[in-house]
Amino acid sequence: MQWLDALIQGVLLGGMYAQYALGMALMFGVMRIVNISHGDLVILLSLIGISLASAFGLGPLPVLVALVPLAVLIGFVLQKTVLNRVVGNDPLPSLIATFGLSIALQNLMLQIWSANSRSLPGYGLESRSIEIGGIYIGLLPVIVLAVATGLTWGLDLMLKRTRFGRALRAAAADVEAAAMTGIDPRAVYALATAAAVGILGFAAVFQALRSTVAPADGPAQLIYAFEAVIIGGMGSVWGAFIGSMVLGISQAIGFRIDPGFGVLAGHIVFLFVLATRPQGLFGRA
Repeated sequence: MQWLDALIQGVLLGGMYAQYALGMALMFGVMRIVNISHGDLVILLSLIGISLASAFGLGPLPVLVALVPLAVLIGFVLQKTVLNRVVGNDPLPSLIATFGLSIALQNLMLQIWSANSRSLPGYGLESRSIEIGGIYIGLLPVIVLAVATGLTWGLDLMLKRTRFGRALRAAAADVEAAAMTGIDPRAVYALATAAAVGILGFAAVFQALRSTVAPADGPAQLIYAFEAVIIGGMGSVWGAFIGSMVLGISQAIGFRIDPGFGVLAGHIVFLFVLATRPQGLFGRA
């Protein structure tokens, strides 16, 4: 029974990682933009959401409604002002630019919020659970998993069925050829980054509900998102979702073996996939 419980808790944890990974799958897996500030954006949005809740007495849902449009705007401005200047076939300029942005964001957050950990009050939501066959399942993780599934489905549908999705995939495959057909790659990339950071708005609220956040927490979220995308396969939205499940289950089982082994177990699975199938579980060789 304890291993079944570990499996269930791992899937639920994977729902949280999937929300980190979807934005990374869009930027890194599709657009080939290496965004080192990915995790710091999650923490920045979390801290903004906590401040909004504290200042105006808002619950989690109003904070989510306010935070997602703000995240979309931040993503659009980020691409327009920074990433469009460094995007190209060589990922190194975007890596250097977003590394600098990451350092700047961490110092900005320390200056505004200090190094103290904070959380978003859920008014009991974070502690509620349901019992199924002797296994207690948290209500908040179930909601997180359901939202992650919906976001994955919506993003995959957008990429495959909409004109914007086709334009994005064309621009990512060959910028010059896409421009010759009338596509504005910079405008398409700005909208795609807005969508990617908008997804982080969901992740930020749920992260602040399920645990505490501090300005220095960003790199950990970046690592989990990166590992999930690599495990699933670059360019595959559902691959990133499944990769998140694999990572979450690995960590949950690791925690059952030894409390100090959980995070390491996820890293070991990531390295194993990278060594045996570098293109990921759903990637093409």
